[in-house]
Amino acid sequence: MKETSIILVCSCLFSIMTFSSAAGDTIAAKESISDGQTIVSARGEFEMGFFSPQGNPLNRYFGIWYKKISPGTVVWVANREAPISNTSGVVRVSSRGIVVSTNQSTRSIWTSNSSASVKNPVAQLLDTGNLVFRDENEVENFAWQSFDHPGNTILPGMKCGFDLVSGVDRYFSPWKSDDDPAPGEYTSRLDKNGYPQLILMKGSVVRYRTGPWVGSRFSGVPVLKPNGFYTIEYVITPTEVYYVNHLVNSSESPITRAVLAPDGVSTRYKWNSDKHSWSQFLTLEAGDCDRYEACGRNGVCNVNKSPRCECIKGFDPKRPEHWAEADWTSGCSRNVELECGNEDGFFKYTGVKLPDTRWSKYNMSMSLVECEDMCLKDCNCTAYSNTDIRNGGSGCLLWFGDLKDMRGYSADGQDLYVKMAASELKGSKNSGKKTRVWIVLIPVFIVLAAILCLFLLYRIRKKRTKRAGIMQLNLYNVGDATREEGPDLDLPLLGFIQIAKATDNFSDNNKLGEGGFGAVYKGVLEDGQEIAVKRLSKDSRQGVKEFMNEVSCIAKLQHRNLVRLIACCVEEQERMLVYEYMPNKGLDSYLFDREKCKSFDWQKRYNIINGTAKGLLYLHQDSRLRVIHRDLKASNILLDYEMNPKISDFGLARIFGESETEACTTRVVGTYGYMPPEYAIEGLFSTKSDVYSFGVLLLEIISGKKNRGFSHPDHNLNLAGHAWRCHLENNLLSIADEVILNSSNEHEVFRVTEIALLCVQEYPEDRPSMSSVVLMLSGEIALPNSKKPGFYSDKQKPNDTTSPSSNNTSCSINSASVSFYAPR
Repeated sequence: MKETSIILVCSCLFSIMTFSSAAGDTIAAKESISDGQTIVSARGEFEMGFFSPQGNPLNRYFGIWYKKISPGTVVWVANREAPISNTSGVVRVSSRGIVVSTNQSTRSIWTSNSSASVKNPVAQLLDTGNLVFRDENEVENFAWQSFDHPGNTILPGMKCGFDLVSGVDRYFSPWKSDDDPAPGEYTSRLDKNGYPQLILMKGSVVRYRTGPWVGSRFSGVPVLKPNGFYTIEYVITPTEVYYVNHLVNSSESPITRAVLAPDGVSTRYKWNSDKHSWSQFLTLEAGDCDRYEACGRNGVCNVNKSPRCECIKGFDPKRPEHWAEADWTSGCSRNVELECGNEDGFFKYTGVKLPDTRWSKYNMSMSLVECEDMCLKDCNCTAYSNTDIRNGGSGCLLWFGDLKDMRGYSADGQDLYVKMAASELKGSKNSGKKTRVWIVLIPVFIVLAAILCLFLLYRIRKKRTKRAGIMQLNLYNVGDATREEGPDLDLPLLGFIQIAKATDNFSDNNKLGEGGFGAVYKGVLEDGQEIAVKRLSKDSRQGVKEFMNEVSCIAKLQHRNLVRLIACCVEEQERMLVYEYMPNKGLDSYLFDREKCKSFDWQKRYNIINGTAKGLLYLHQDSRLRVIHRDLKASNILLDYEMNPKISDFGLARIFGESETEACTTRVVGTYGYMPPEYAIEGLFSTKSDVYSFGVLLLEIISGKKNRGFSHPDHNLNLAGHAWRCHLENNLLSIADEVILNSSNEHEVFRVTEIALLCVQEYPEDRPSMSSVVLMLSGEIALPNSKKPGFYSDKQKPNDTTSPSSNNTSCSINSASVSFYAPR
């Protein structure tokens, strides 16, 4: 008798038997399978039915296991979290999918939940170990398949990754224990942030990562070399990102499977036909250096060295006293900050596992030379490498910010080019090679280009003198718009014609928004760089001061969490600022849009909170100037391609001297709801004013609601007042958006909410500094007790329209404007 592919169709019972029909024939309609019966794939490779783990015979699960080579080795389980406590289990097929239930109840224990209804439904166990649900007339078109919902085992042909069209995310989770198939505390999945890589997480904490795919293997798995029995295919398309392994010869190659164990260790096994047992072929996490960030940020771990951790060139231990005690987790920091110009260069590291790519960008078609040029042009870029190491290398991978989780190898690692300040490169091996090349090239260059350079120099200097005169005139015409006696700005000037061409002559199709001082347009320069152009309205006399104030402030600031001012224009009676383009617009477009908010999980919000805090700390303490922003709000936090936050709109900012801590103004500007009491009422402002605004922003990020305009049936408080009331009632988490409670560590959300209440305290002396806030967010210091927030009154009447929190009308001139005028 020939074994065939057994196919289930809607509901009745049958006993185990071998059918003498051609492979692929179906069982008659209205069939089912009960506990004690099994289904075998066409060639008998796999079997499907109910089973009990050896150490837990009372629980019954519906699953798939090997039939021929290793009976009892389970590869997939349906009802992992809902075992049946007796042998009454039954499996049926309906038009919506496969259903596991008991014959004592119609209530389903587990269902495949197909998204589409199937007219002639059948279920079939394939010889690959894949259970599929389809229409009996459509052999290749599956409405559902078990390969899209893996457990702890990866089989040949099973994809790991995500489908951007259907939203399917194929990731692996171990059994809780050897006797309990319920999902354990680990997950192994492709992370789609930046350049995709395989990451193992324990809860919400990264435990291990393979590094990015580099053409023939993962960067952090050098032992994953070509072998004779299986290959790995890695696919990145606009609709799908995944990796999958295939047997080289399905009939002759050894059987292989990868298993994620309860302790998080991923091991690949192959079947030894001589010994009739599984033998270990490869283990991903092999030693201490595979532990995520074992040497902290900008550190490299190498088990062949002692001590095993070292800083990359140009960096030193951030906390030397900890490194002396073999605690390397604090990582390394730069000796010399980057100069963001042509003087920066690169040091080549060889034999490393490429850093964490979740904060990266990539281009698969660029050359390494083009990649270097792009990294030099971007002040936030810190390193680059190839995406594919085969055939001499190709593709471009760029990193931004600190370099995390690097490992060194004696062989088989990749080349990584780390950006360095010029002073750090002097005397290096790479620098010497470049110097020798230039010694040869410079004389030739001078001889060939001398006449041309003299002519161009004359023209360029004449043109710059003319533009500088225009800029100088406009700067002095604004009186006391800046606090300096004269301009000292190193900012490129763009001509009106260039900007008009880049914005399609300021087309309405390119308009991103409009504020009280003018419109903002998207544009593309001739070199392909995307820009955002803020065009000052000719009718706005007040906007001139804000324009010049923004130029004087932000032109001198460089930080990855501040929007970068690229150039400005003061031609043809026009005043325009040219910024880097932020594709994801303002934070408010996500927070206060109920549809977008559903995908705005806690990790994204927490990253934005940390980035904004670091940007403010830079303004208050670490920059060359001490800057008070005075209008920090959700719409002024812009988001780049990777959802990194960048503080924008410095039109209302003020520069403080080193000895200044507080100032007073007769012109109160900003946005009601974000203003602290001392500023809104008395015109007093300081760094603590920004801290207050930051606290309000935190509450809005956590709750997904606006502070001003917030309403509650039980009181007439604003959002900050409501949070304080919840704090007093020991119910602080009740203000959190349901979206983040489903995707977060509740303790972390609670702590950030407490930090927000510390920031919005009524008196500025009670509020923490931004340096303390950054430490609080990182969990490095304890939180003090908070006091009541500004504008809080527990005696407000429901109909009191004089209270700031009861007025639901925005005082903004419009959605993009940031200025308000109020009497003192």
